[in-house]
Amino acid sequence: MRIRICYLLLYLLISASFFSCKKKIEADAIFFNAKIYTVDYGNSMADALVVKDGKIIYAGHAAVAFEFYNVKDTINLEGKFVYPGLIDAHCHFLEYGKTLKQVNLTGTYSWASVIEKVKSFDSVNHDGWLVGRGWDQNDWVKKDFPTNAELNLLFPDRPVFLERIDGHASVANAKALELAGFNAATNIDGGILISENGKLTGVLIDNAKDSLRKIIPEATSKQISNALMKAQKNCFEVGLTTVDEAGLTKREILIIDSLQKSNDLKIRIYAMVTDDEESKKYFFENGKYKTDRLNVRAIKYYADGALGSRGALLLKPYTDDSKNSGLSIHPRSYYEEQAALCKQYDFQMCTHAIGDSANRMMLQVYGKILGGSNDLRWRIEHCQVVAPDDFELFQKFNIIPSVQTTHATSDMYWVLERLGIFRIKGAYAYHNLMLQNNWIANGSDFPVEDINPLYGFYAAVARKDQKGFPADGFQMENALNREEALNAMTLWAAQSNFEENEKGSLSAGKFADFVVLEKDIM
Repeated sequence: MRIRICYLLLYLLISASFFSCKKKIEADAIFFNAKIYTVDYGNSMADALVVKDGKIIYAGHAAVAFEFYNVKDTINLEGKFVYPGLIDAHCHFLEYGKTLKQVNLTGTYSWASVIEKVKSFDSVNHDGWLVGRGWDQNDWVKKDFPTNAELNLLFPDRPVFLERIDGHASVANAKALELAGFNAATNIDGGILISENGKLTGVLIDNAKDSLRKIIPEATSKQISNALMKAQKNCFEVGLTTVDEAGLTKREILIIDSLQKSNDLKIRIYAMVTDDEESKKYFFENGKYKTDRLNVRAIKYYADGALGSRGALLLKPYTDDSKNSGLSIHPRSYYEEQAALCKQYDFQMCTHAIGDSANRMMLQVYGKILGGSNDLRWRIEHCQVVAPDDFELFQKFNIIPSVQTTHATSDMYWVLERLGIFRIKGAYAYHNLMLQNNWIANGSDFPVEDINPLYGFYAAVARKDQKGFPADGFQMENALNREEALNAMTLWAAQSNFEENEKGSLSAGKFADFVVLEKDIM
């Protein structure tokens, strides 16, 4: 009641000041006749927005907007529904753009269908490496990893590199393995090269995959620019106005900055610097970088692999692979050293952690360096499986859970086999994670998942796939309500980027980034 009275008094004071001044305030546009969810801290509703120079100068009643503002344009939204511009709190924006020019293996139902897609792509794309992404053996009748035998017969002289959908495993043919210098005796820390009968199958996991990928010729600046522009077009079409890019090199960030300055690339990007020495050194030495469209103040690390490829680091072995507990990308000492550097140079630390062992390690490392309550907003990316005793560490050290709600509905068909009936209770526990600090950030991890943020909203609330399965939802005790789900992809996502004062809600002074929907998702 006190807040409402304060708002009323403020409104009367503003109105009085306007009445005392006969001249209307100049603005660019009024958007009206809509149900507007401002997502501000009071969760207020509006039916009009006044915009000037790309920023909101008034959100409230249409009658007030028309009486006190003189505008060039009036846009009737015809009773539609308006929300703040949607933010994907964790994705691979550039990688997604690159995949649009590669073999798309998403949705393949068998290794044979993967082969057919590669052959079709090869028939019209004859030069260089054959690169693709999107296969998932968990979607096949035979759920074992494939081998490269057929690729070797079909492409004896052309290197082939096909990434799993999560980007943590790949299949490479013999030519690619030869160029990388890999054989059955090759050993790579933090990686696995699967072999059978003393011969590599071509399946590479985590650091092994990354080591081979390094020999693939780098994309040219023009190719990177084209990929970014294609990705932007598709993201705008689904209502994304800001993307948190989870791992970019110095070179890629500078290309993005150049495209934004030339006004070609308009999407706002929160860029996490990838964990390579050249890129980290550049930004540690030059400091954080901020424009209206680009924010560079975070470093992205990997603690482990992924559940789908059994590379996620678990406290106990996989239920369906009793000799395997996953892998750590680096030793614990490495993360402690890097955390100290991030704190020294005032960079946000964002670490991929899937398994309960990886999450425990990173929560403890963060806690050791942070020391207690803070506002540094260090993030755990995914926090997919968390041991029961470790949830409270998110609260103790103010660590942000950055999750992807569609992972729950993508993995639910097979994850019980991986984790067992007890461990799965701490998996995809978004409501429990949200309660630790009373907020959570949500993204998609595209191209691992679809770019459409409304799929993430639906997965957060309904915990079902797009066919409505399962009927009662998957582990509904960890669903978010609609308000929480919207906050997680607007205001809370902005807060996870230190950007809550400029975006994430439709409030005066913030960017006029908003989406208009035909239906009311609330």
